[in-house]
Amino acid sequence: MRQLKNWPRPCILRSTDLSRSVQITILGAAILVALLLVSIVYGTTPISLSDVMVGISLGLGLTEGEMTLQHRIVFDLRLTRTLFAAIIGAGLGIVGVILQTTTRNDLADPFLFGLSSGAAAGAVFVITITGDILGFWTLPLAAFCGGLVASGIVLALVHGLRTSAPEKLILSGLAVSFLFSAITNYLIFYGDNRAAHSAIFWMLGGLGLARWETFPLVCSGLLLILTYSLYRNRWLDILLTGDQTAITLGVPVRRLRFLLFFLSALATAVFVSVAGVIGFVGLMVPHIARGIVGPLHRDLLPTAAIVGALLLTGSDIVSRFLLAPQELPIGIVTTSIGSVFVFLLLIRSRNAQG
Repeated sequence: MRQLKNWPRPCILRSTDLSRSVQITILGAAILVALLLVSIVYGTTPISLSDVMVGISLGLGLTEGEMTLQHRIVFDLRLTRTLFAAIIGAGLGIVGVILQTTTRNDLADPFLFGLSSGAAAGAVFVITITGDILGFWTLPLAAFCGGLVASGIVLALVHGLRTSAPEKLILSGLAVSFLFSAITNYLIFYGDNRAAHSAIFWMLGGLGLARWETFPLVCSGLLLILTYSLYRNRWLDILLTGDQTAITLGVPVRRLRFLLFFLSALATAVFVSVAGVIGFVGLMVPHIARGIVGPLHRDLLPTAAIVGALLLTGSDIVSRFLLAPQELPIGIVTTSIGSVFVFLLLIRSRNAQG
């Protein structure tokens, strides 16, 4: 992995003007609301905006009346799916920012550290081996536990090496990622064909498990990572200057890096447990957000959340329309966009160097 050589140093940069930052946030939120409405209105069966509003109002108990089939489609299926896309996209964007900052590597994302592959292995295990022994919660719980196991192994490896150096963290994550990917592939071949098909679809990402029952779970994942990262935004800024400078300024670098990685792993496990493996969001969003507001985290984190929500919501719309009425796994859409993004990133890097 390429280590950043000319990462911006916060000591020589000015933060985005507060009024401009607020304007960007308001504009992004307005675009996101419009995109959310588009996602709810348009589908296999288009539903009018008035019926959408009525269905949401009835579902929330704001008005009285009997819910029709269309209203239930709006409230129980489309609204949950749309909200999940926005929340998970925001969360993955923030996780990407944190991982790229703590490792000082511009290609870091949840995939790099085995978080997604561990969750995938847990989910595929119950799909191919145990089945839904705990009902609806079986798959999310298995994926969540798999993600935690993978992150625990990475942390144990780094702790055993008695270092928190970014390159050691990356190598440990890659090793764990390859290990759990091998386990997942073995489980797919071990199971029957129907189970293998379900496992592959889940590994490519999707929002089919979006339910109101798991809504608090994904909200907690987003709030956890967003709240702590905003609370420590100044320490994150200082990390950009390098470990030695950060230690000199009083930042407990090793403890902070471990805690940020653990919280990122926890949040990623939550997101993957309900949406499967959705690639490249955590890689692309930080670059886009930094291009908008700069590298300082007070403005970068909220912007990354909005950009991530926009990216995943838009990708979900595309995944439902591209092969309609069949649904395309959302991970295929984000991976396609991400591959082009990486090509452009490499070209830009080459032009900047030469």
